[in-house]
Amino acid sequence: MRLLLDTHLLLWWLAADPRLSPTVRDLVQTPGAEVFVSQVSLWELAIKQSLGKVQVPLSALESQVPRQGFQWLSIQNAHLLAVAQLESHADHRDPFDRLLVCQSRVEPMQLLTADRSLQRYGAPVRYLPA
Repeated sequence: MRLLLDTHLLLWWLAADPRLSPTVRDLVQTPGAEVFVSQVSLWELAIKQSLGKVQVPLSALESQVPRQGFQWLSIQNAHLLAVAQLESHADHRDPFDRLLVCQSRVEPMQLLTADRSLQRYGAPVRYLPA
C-alpha cells in the first residue's frame, strides 16, 4: 500500500497531535506500507512560513521525514502536466492540494487527508476526518 500524506497530516503526525485520526495512524503503521511526503508540502510550508501563517523548522523537517520511515516524493513533469487535466471546482483552487491530488493519481497512491474539500476529487483521495 502506497500512501501520500497531506501537509496537515504530516504536521499532526510529527507533533503527535490528537487531531490525527486512529485510522491514519493504523494505515501509516501497517506493515509494508510505503508512506510518502511530497516536496509540495515542503514548498507549501515554506511559502506559508514566509507569509507568517505557520512556524515550522523547515530544515529539521527535511530530516524528520526519513527518520519517520517516510520517503520524499519529488515533483515530476508528469505531476505538473496532470494539473492541466484536473477537474476544476470554483470553491477549491488551492494549488498545493491540486498538485498533491495529481501526484496521487500519477504515481498511483492514496492521498490521505482530513480536508473535506478534497473528497470531490474521488479516488485515490481518502478523506479521514479528524
